[in-house]
Amino acid sequence: MPIIRLNDIREMNPDKRNEKLEELKTELSKMRTLINAGGSLENPGKIRNLRKAIAQIETIKNEENRK
Repeated sequence: MPIIRLNDIREMNPDKRNEKLEELKTELSKMRTLINAGGSLENPGKIRNLRKAIAQIETIKNEENRK
């Protein structure tokens, strides 16, 4: 299940999109820190979903900057 849908990202205003991007990056950082400290995750697939959501937001930001 996606963390955030592509249509939802496109409908967000740029400020809200940047806020969501920072939130996702922070969550990813926390998960990576937990793994590096020797811990384990309940859902290891969540890291992949976080990375994918971050990439989608950055892609849409780049598309809008080109226009």
